[in-house]
Amino acid sequence: MAALDYLISLESDIIVPTYYGNMAKVVEGHRRFLGFKKTIELNRKFLVNLIDEYYERLLSWEVFSTTVKAFHGTRMGGPKKRLVIPSKPKEEDYFYANPYECLQLLHENDNDNGNSQEETM
Repeated sequence: MAALDYLISLESDIIVPTYYGNMAKVVEGHRRFLGFKKTIELNRKFLVNLIDEYYERLLSWEVFSTTVKAFHGTRMGGPKKRLVIPSKPKEEDYFYANPYECLQLLHENDNDNGNSQEETM
C-alpha cells in the first residue's frame, strides 16, 4: 500500500501532505527533482486558527478562502536553498526532501550541454 501511495503522490498534479513524516519528505524531494511539481506545504497552526474563526462565523467563506490561498501561495514546493544548521542538525532541511545540491548540478549540466532547464523538464 505504501508503494501505491508513493506512486500516486508522485504522479498527482498537486499534493497536500497532511502529515510531514518521512514519506511526505521523500515524495516532496522526488517531485522537486521531477520539475517542481506543485506540493503545497501547509501551515497547520495558521490553518487551524483560521478554521476556528470560520466555524465561529467570524470569517465569511470568501475571506477564509482568499486568506488560505494568499498565505499558502508561496508554499508550493518550488526551488529553495536547503537550510543547514551544523549546531542543530535536527532542525535543518532533510536532503531527501530538498535535494537542492542535486538540482543545482542538473541545472549546471544542462547549461554545459547547451540545454535550458525548461527543455529538460
